[in-house]
Amino acid sequence: MAGFRMKRIYDEPSPADGRRVLVERLWPRGVRKADAALDEWLRDIAPSTELRRWYGHDPEKWAEFRRRYREELAAAPERIAQLREWAREGPVTLLFAARDSEHSSAAVLKEVLEEGAAEP
Repeated sequence: MAGFRMKRIYDEPSPADGRRVLVERLWPRGVRKADAALDEWLRDIAPSTELRRWYGHDPEKWAEFRRRYREELAAAPERIAQLREWAREGPVTLLFAARDSEHSSAAVLKEVLEEGAAEP
């Protein structure tokens, strides 16, 4: 398996990115669709609207956000399987918009993908 990477959608695309997958429910502000260099946009793998609004990127809520989002991911095994299948073909870059990559939903998703916690 080639593996997963994370990158802000605002960063310059690179050939090393492999398959570029946006993992946000909402389209990132200030990014033109024509300039995004996306291969896929998996809206439904992003945190639910309710969870995203509750979290609000508040680091104080990180542990609980992480727990709740992992529960949501466990309920979407087909999307997890699809991402893992793509990673068998080459690198997969999870694109996200948050400024704080360490406390982003993409970080949780990458963690789940790498450890097999949501394996179908």
